[in-house]
Amino acid sequence: MERDQQIKKNAFWGLIFGIVGVTIFSGTLPATRVAVVGFDAWFLTFGRAALAACAAGLTLLIMRKPFPRQHLTTLLFIGVTLVFGFPGFVALAMKTVPSSHGGVVLGILPLTTSIFAAIIAGERASVMFWFWSVLGAVIIFVFTFRDGGFGFEAGDLWLLAAGVIASAGYVSSGKLSHHMPGWEVICWALIVCVPISFAGTIWFWDNRYISLPAHQNIAFLYVSFGSMFLGFFAWNAGLKLGGISRIGQLLLLQTFFTLAIAAVVLEEAVTPETIFYALAVLVVVVAGRKAQVKT
Repeated sequence: MERDQQIKKNAFWGLIFGIVGVTIFSGTLPATRVAVVGFDAWFLTFGRAALAACAAGLTLLIMRKPFPRQHLTTLLFIGVTLVFGFPGFVALAMKTVPSSHGGVVLGILPLTTSIFAAIIAGERASVMFWFWSVLGAVIIFVFTFRDGGFGFEAGDLWLLAAGVIASAGYVSSGKLSHHMPGWEVICWALIVCVPISFAGTIWFWDNRYISLPAHQNIAFLYVSFGSMFLGFFAWNAGLKLGGISRIGQLLLLQTFFTLAIAAVVLEEAVTPETIFYALAVLVVVVAGRKAQVKT
């Protein structure tokens, strides 16, 4: 009885932390779209990592955490996928395709996260769980194609690559969160990438960045301290408590959270059709959470 209560408690808090993480991540595409107007995509990638690493280093120093040498390889992999890979691919994509194509990334993330959860973390999902995962991805793809006037081009390859590489990073990060707090995972991943982050920031620096408008600098700060740092505090905690596959399904909601943020920040219209698809995805998320997943 006590074990069942603890499982339910973990599932509840995993859901809460997961939603907080997804909400923070949902601002990434709109903020990146604003930032890349003024900043070079590569500077944005390395610069956000460098700023986040400063915050991570200060946090680890205050908490007096020793370096987890035994997890160095995993931390490096998380750095390659989440610190550089996903942000870099998204920044390049936002330079070449409309923001509506971001739905491609958000559409495949939950499914690919479940696949990597099975491969890397050894989670075994039921047939019904896979059914709801695939259905959710299909709904997002249909929405993206209808709403965005989809035409496949080079930028979409960057988006697809971003989705796959982020999923691998999420799963590795969630798995490592069983050995240390989730916030510590992203902090150390940022720290081990510091030499590359700072070198890239200096290499791609341009003096014109000093005079960029305030809204572009705010967007840069958001992807640095929100998307790259604080978002992972909640997300990794959610993956640990609620299970990688189940919490990963919350990423289906990210497309619509992103649209809501874009509607407020970028004044983009949200149509009744969008609301319909959002409700359909919500049903899939609820159903998917009830399907069996063994860890």
